[in-house]
Amino acid sequence: MKVIGIIPARYDSSRFPGKPLADILGKSMIQRVCEQCKKASSLSKVIVATDDVRIFNHVLGFGGEVIMTSSSHPSGTDRCNEVIQSLEEKYDVAINIQGDEPYINPGQIDQVASLFSSKEVSIATLAKKIEDESIITNINSPKAIFDSNGIALNFCRKITNPNQKKSYFKHIGIYGYLTETLTEICKLPPSDNEIKERLEQLRWLDNEYIVKVGITTHEGISVDTLEDIEKIKAQMG
Repeated sequence: MKVIGIIPARYDSSRFPGKPLADILGKSMIQRVCEQCKKASSLSKVIVATDDVRIFNHVLGFGGEVIMTSSSHPSGTDRCNEVIQSLEEKYDVAINIQGDEPYINPGQIDQVASLFSSKEVSIATLAKKIEDESIITNINSPKAIFDSNGIALNFCRKITNPNQKKSYFKHIGIYGYLTETLTEICKLPPSDNEIKERLEQLRWLDNEYIVKVGITTHEGISVDTLEDIEKIKAQMG
């Protein structure tokens, strides 16, 4: 099985413009993400997908691989698909890796790749058991609901009327797709559930794609604001 890791990286961000180029202890965030990805044994290649020449040139500058993609993509999924379509070399699985987790655990990438050992799986992702009860009702932390075989049943932003005896899982935003499935889902129109919850993965469930959820014990530190950078520096410095 041949697996490619793709890191979508946009310059424009309402809360933190230029986020991929932010300095973290002497290296840019996007460089740190790339370096972590290259530690994943499952990946044959790591490519940054951007729509900005500043990021493009910066990635080339530190020796990374990068492809310029359209600025009109509505999601990182679509940006990943453009990369897959542009490459002459073919891959079985594409893993969409968040560009704002500078210390992503490479084992999580390998775990997503391993979920495709089952032939029924066309999309895979991860979830982590919620230990902090406040996250259960926090709409900014999407939840994954899945059966005993790890097959996703639903994704939501908030658990209503949570059962204290039941375990709930926070969705970790890394996705793997069979490359032909990636092309298919990018042609689908947004579903009603997706629009209501503002969760792209609901479109895939609504169109009866099987999404496999692996349970991870890791949760990377994601960067949304400049303050998050300072927190990381304090932890890692």
